[in-house]
Amino acid sequence: MRLIRVALPLLLAALLGSLAVPAWAQEMPPPPPPGNGPPPPPRSWEKLSPAERDMLAPLSKEWNSYPPDKQSHMLQRVQQWNTLPPDRREEIRQRIDQWQKMTPEQRDQARENMRKFQQLSPDQRKQVHNAYQRYQSLPPEQRQQLMRQFRQQNGIPAHRPPPPGMPRPMMGPPPHGPRGR
Repeated sequence: MRLIRVALPLLLAALLGSLAVPAWAQEMPPPPPPGNGPPPPPRSWEKLSPAERDMLAPLSKEWNSYPPDKQSHMLQRVQQWNTLPPDRREEIRQRIDQWQKMTPEQRDQARENMRKFQQLSPDQRKQVHNAYQRYQSLPPEQRQQLMRQFRQQNGIPAHRPPPPGMPRPMMGPPPHGPRGR
């Protein structure tokens, strides 16, 4: 019962859309540690390959202002992403776009939620994951009812639309259809 009290708020925070850390941040292995050599030179947006620009399109406006080490990190990720199926790459691109549209406060909250989740034991994380999967398998009406009950019990105001530029939390398969087409 105690686990449910710890895990349920994390699960519902994810469902409410505050746990919006891009999925690719959780699934990809960390990049290799930086070497002792000089920092990589900056690369302007125009000098990126078409494939790199396509994958990093949500970052196009800010790219040239990123420090070289951040650019290098993102380019390493692109190399990893290019090995994924096209539908998975599109999902990552959408997550990057969603992250870019978040306010600094929303990003901080997402990082804090992820930190709390990672502090759970593997068994607790698995239980949260399983509960989320069960929740996702419920009919939309039942999910909405559970969400209303949770909000009432925890003093959370009724649903209000997301801030301008933020997508609505996904309550079903992504708009491009289920994975593995």
